[in-house]
Amino acid sequence: MLIKLKIFVLLFLTIHSLHAHSKVSINAVGIPLADHYAAIVAYEKYKDKMQYADFHLKFLKSPDLVRAYFYSKDDVDMAFDVSPMVMEMFAQKPYFKWISLIHRDGNALAINHILNKLVKLNADKTKRKPDAKVADAIKKLNAKNHEPMEIAVPSILATHTTILYKYLKDYNLTMSLSRFDNPDVIIRIIKPPKSPAYLNMKKNCSKPAGFEQSMPWAEVAHEHGSGEIAWYSKDVMNTKNGHVECIIIARNTTIKQKRKALKEVIYYIHKAGRDIENARYNNDKKELSKIIKMIRKHIPSHTSKAIRESLRTDIMAINYKHLNITTDSKASFKEIMDLAYEAGFIKQKINIEDIADDSFNTIEKKW
Repeated sequence: MLIKLKIFVLLFLTIHSLHAHSKVSINAVGIPLADHYAAIVAYEKYKDKMQYADFHLKFLKSPDLVRAYFYSKDDVDMAFDVSPMVMEMFAQKPYFKWISLIHRDGNALAINHILNKLVKLNADKTKRKPDAKVADAIKKLNAKNHEPMEIAVPSILATHTTILYKYLKDYNLTMSLSRFDNPDVIIRIIKPPKSPAYLNMKKNCSKPAGFEQSMPWAEVAHEHGSGEIAWYSKDVMNTKNGHVECIIIARNTTIKQKRKALKEVIYYIHKAGRDIENARYNNDKKELSKIIKMIRKHIPSHTSKAIRESLRTDIMAINYKHLNITTDSKASFKEIMDLAYEAGFIKQKINIEDIADDSFNTIEKKW
């Protein structure tokens, strides 16, 4: 009997080992933002359920590092990166495809208290919209201080910068990296985790300033007392299902050689997105607490409070619905591309049909 048991255990371990070794690695890189929460939940909840993919996540500090890593590391299969940067990458070297969204909407403009003294934001966050208040305050303070306002962004090729450009353009304001252009707003490149400290530093220097970054950094700034959310990107773009921001790209070699495993990872990222949406829509506090714990395991600098505030359903600053590549998402991608090109952030437009691969689409829930 003992011999039979040993044989059974050995057989089980052998089969399990063969199954584990039959998986292929899918290595993904991104940035520690609310944008990528669905990937974290997919990793934590479903990694062991994946039959074909050995899924790995690596977070870097900025979009530029994600681009560099994707370019230089042969073992990187997929990346979560901002859409204008992906456009520039594809124009230079089209060796990858856009295979999914990873979220919609998701960034916000935060301003420090010196700027807010003039803006006087509504205490109710749901009523903070991209109206003329911030633009008018910038004009007045620039005239008073005889210098342009500083606003930080994660990269000149971030979707955030394009959305900031649209807001400023709507109120006849200009932006530039150089003072020699005599702009209304000077752009500063600040890594997302450092943006709350940047607002505080400007306040300590008695300088008005702001930053346009992904959630939850605007909430972290509020929690730390360095700034307040002025408006959300969803209201600047005002797109039905939410605007495109970060998208998932995969190498052509991965698509060809690891298709089954890649499709599995995308399936579970979409499923994880639905899990987040269901938890917050149903006000399932227990499930939401589990999700927050998963997120903080990977990104401890995101506080529980900031995550909860970022996922408020009465604001809907970010969402993880409609992640497939569709006519709707292509239209949003094109709108971002047209604005980024107009602003001079990207040097040429790309053919969306050349980069988009909708063969990784999954069955979506009707919300």
